[in-house]
Amino acid sequence: MSKHVAIIGAGITGMLTAIRLHRAGWKTTIIEAKHIGAGSSSRTAAGIRQQFSTPETVLGMRFSVEFYKLFREEVGGDVIPIVQNGYLFLLDNNIDQAMARVEMQRSVGLNDVDFLTPQQTADKFSFVDPDSIQGATWCASDGFLRPGIIYGEAYNTVGREGVQILQNAPVNKAKLQGGKISEIRAGNQWIGADLFIDCTNAWSPRLAALLGGSSVPISPLKRYLWFIERGDQMDPQVLANMPMVITPSGAYCRPENTDSLMVGWAHRADAEPSFDHEDQDEIEEDFSHQGFDSRAFEAWESVAEYLPPVSEFEGIAATTSGYYGTTPDHNPFLCYDSYRPNLMRLVGFSGHGAMFGPFSSYVGLQLAESGKNLEQIDIMGEKVSMHAFSLDRQFKHSEHMVI
Repeated sequence: MSKHVAIIGAGITGMLTAIRLHRAGWKTTIIEAKHIGAGSSSRTAAGIRQQFSTPETVLGMRFSVEFYKLFREEVGGDVIPIVQNGYLFLLDNNIDQAMARVEMQRSVGLNDVDFLTPQQTADKFSFVDPDSIQGATWCASDGFLRPGIIYGEAYNTVGREGVQILQNAPVNKAKLQGGKISEIRAGNQWIGADLFIDCTNAWSPRLAALLGGSSVPISPLKRYLWFIERGDQMDPQVLANMPMVITPSGAYCRPENTDSLMVGWAHRADAEPSFDHEDQDEIEEDFSHQGFDSRAFEAWESVAEYLPPVSEFEGIAATTSGYYGTTPDHNPFLCYDSYRPNLMRLVGFSGHGAMFGPFSSYVGLQLAESGKNLEQIDIMGEKVSMHAFSLDRQFKHSEHMVI
């Protein structure tokens, strides 16, 4: 029997999900309001880590890391999009909890994660001030991604394999039959399918309202990234080999290249439910590197408090911005909708969409083939509970390791 899936949203999640379902025998249509990667996928810091605080997510991210290491075989292209420089969480309190997380992570197969004392941290990373921290957790197989390679090569692959892709085709209307979605109008074209998958992330609440789906607590929050040029400070290879570093203040950084350090900070922000595509690149004065007393310079100072050599860098060259689709517990929804039984939601990644992409697409395939929500799935040789990603969860556990 023919099975047709319409995937809404052509970022990393949507593109990788399309590849999996197409190869599993589904007739697949990808629908994108603008162009490939027009949303958060092209504006992310793109960290990838397995250091999470729930076993389910640790296993899921182990799966994602392995997928990205095999990206050329799994998707195509000539470049592996994962840079495994590691992830370094610097700590100034809650040391016992951090050590307990490391033990939990090791118990589900993350064997290269370690707790480091301040001196061990400084011995391994000479740019860290040991007097500013009480310890750190470190995982060498973590790192960051090159998102343009991911969705770009996925686009090339689905094109070669015959997947239909509609760009500049925003969903604006739906037809229902027996409580299910029978067709959606994308631009001026009606698309019928057996299954519809929402991969729109920060846009998900408004899409769900249009389709008559469940209202879920996803808040579109504006986030900024700044790019600091090193000038003649720090050896270029030292910078290029730097891990993703998360400071106790929440400011974080990673190398963009041999000459530039990417810096971000998960500041307080109000939800912007009516934002548009153009708003993604609108830089508020308080966050621009060209403004006085800007959050950009506060972030730079915060990073330099723990990484003193960064204080001598030349200056901030650029500011970029985008939206997180943030949930109350910073975990996504990977499940069917409560009101529309043929609508799947792979959304709410809270800044983690790029790293979740392979795991999310794998879950999407399992759900599509079963036609219903699952209590657990098999992954990495383990049974992974889906409760942490369900639509009706109670948000009792909030992911503490947010960046």
